[in-house]
Amino acid sequence: MNRRRAVWSSGLAVVLAATGAAALPAVPAAAGPAAAAKLHDDFNGDGYADLAVTAPGASVSGRKGAGYVAVLYGSATGLKTSTKQVFSQNSAGVPGSAEAADRFGSAVATADLDRDGYADLIVGAGGEDTTAGTDAGTVTVLWGGKTGLSGGATLGGGAEYDGLGDRGHLTAGDVNGDGAPDVVTVVNAHDLRVQNGPFARDGSAVHGTQVVKDEFDSRYLDLAAGDLDGDGITDVAATANDGDEWDARRVVYWTGTHDGLTPSEVVRGNEPAGRLEGGEHLAVGDVNRDGRADIVVGRALEGADSDVDTPLAKGGRIAWIPGTANGPDGTQAVVMNLDTAGVPGTAKPGSGFGTGLSVADVDGDHYGDVAVGAPGVSTGGQVIVLRGTAKGPTGTGAKAFGQDTAGVPGAGEPGDAFGAAVRLVDANRDGRAELAVGAPGENTGAGSVWVLRATASGITPSGSFTFASGTLGTVAADGRLGSAFGS
Repeated sequence: MNRRRAVWSSGLAVVLAATGAAALPAVPAAAGPAAAAKLHDDFNGDGYADLAVTAPGASVSGRKGAGYVAVLYGSATGLKTSTKQVFSQNSAGVPGSAEAADRFGSAVATADLDRDGYADLIVGAGGEDTTAGTDAGTVTVLWGGKTGLSGGATLGGGAEYDGLGDRGHLTAGDVNGDGAPDVVTVVNAHDLRVQNGPFARDGSAVHGTQVVKDEFDSRYLDLAAGDLDGDGITDVAATANDGDEWDARRVVYWTGTHDGLTPSEVVRGNEPAGRLEGGEHLAVGDVNRDGRADIVVGRALEGADSDVDTPLAKGGRIAWIPGTANGPDGTQAVVMNLDTAGVPGTAKPGSGFGTGLSVADVDGDHYGDVAVGAPGVSTGGQVIVLRGTAKGPTGTGAKAFGQDTAGVPGAGEPGDAFGAAVRLVDANRDGRAELAVGAPGENTGAGSVWVLRATASGITPSGSFTFASGTLGTVAADGRLGSAFGS
C-alpha cells in the first residue's frame, strides 16, 4: 500500500476584487437559495442546474488565448441560450485582466463556497503570469446570486510554471466533513493543495490550507471528488503517472476524514502489474446504485509499452471501479472498449474512447449512466452512452451520437473532436440528465457545443441544439469552445 505524508501549511494570500457582472432577469421569489442548496451547479438559485463551458483559447480584446467561460442557465424546458453569461478577466468584478495565453477557463468546477445557497463557479487560468513567475496560474471564484454569477475573488496562485488550475487539476468537495466545500488543486505537479472552506467574499479560506505531499515524482493528470466509501465525507480520486514514465498510469485516491485528506492509496487490481492500469481522464458517480460514488477512468492514449499488460487498449478503453465501504475496489473493475459486446462501433487505433467522461442518470432509473467521448471515432467524433446497472456499466442498450446521427445538427468533419468533453446535467429537473458535448476542433478550432435531450428511454437526438461563438457574441478563431465543462 502506497502511503504518503500529509503536511499542513498556512492559509493562502488572496486578492480582494470588486463585485459586479452582466445580470440576468431575477428568478421568482419562491425559488430562492434554499432550492439551490441541493445543487452544486445552480448559480441563480432557481432550483435548476446550470452549465458552464470553457473556451480557453479564445481571444479577448485582441489578446489571443486569453480565454473565457460561458454559462447557460437551466429552466423547466432545459438549458436556454437566451439566458447566458460570458466571463473573461475583462468582465466587471473578475480579478485580473485578459492577457495573451492566460487560458482563463483551462479548468472549471462548481460548489457553494460561501454557503449562501447559491452555487459558485471556480475557474482556473493555467497560463496566468503572476509575481510568482511565468505560467504560475491562478484560480478564481465567480460568486453565484439571484441574478446569476457576478463579481469574483482570487482563491490562489501557483509557483513558476505550475499551471495552477490547468485541465484536470481542479475539483471541489467537502473533504473534511464540516459542511463547507473545499477547493482542491495540484501544485508542484505532484502535491494536492486543499483550501478549507467556507470562503469569505475576499476569497480567503476560513480554515486555512492543507498540502498533501507526494513523496514520489508523480504527475497527476485528472482529479475528481465524490464519496467513494459512503461515509458522508467527500474523497478525491486522481489518475497519475510516474514522473517521466508517461505510460505508467495508475489510479490513486485520498480518503476524506474530519481531519482532512489522508495520504494517497493506489487502487489495486487483477492486472499483471498488481495495480489497476490507469489513464488520462476520470469521472465519479454512483453507477451501481449502492449509495457510494464509483470511479470511471478513461485511457484514450495507446501504443505505450504498458499496453502489453492492458486489456482492451486498442482504440482506448474505460475502467469502472466500484466504491465500497473500504474505498475503491480495483479487483471488481469492469473494463470496456469499442469491441465490448453491445457497444456501438469497432475498436480502431486513434478512436480516443475514454477522452470525455461524465456519470449521471439519463433515463430516470436511478442508476448512474456513463457518457464516454470518442473524438477519433468515425468522421468528427462520437459520444457513447452506457447504461448503468447493479454490476456496473453495460454495453446492452448503449447508444452512440455524433454529427452524423439523424437529428443532431451539423456534419462531422475530421478534427472536430466531438466528444472531447462531455457533461451530463439535469437542467430541467425531471430526474433525467441531458447530454452536453464539446467539439473544440469544430470549424478549424473555433469550437462548438451540442445539447441532447433525455427521455425515459435515455438520450435522444430529437430536439437537440448547438451553439457557438455567434450565439455567445465572442471571437470564434481558435477559441476551442467546448474544451471543458464545470462539474
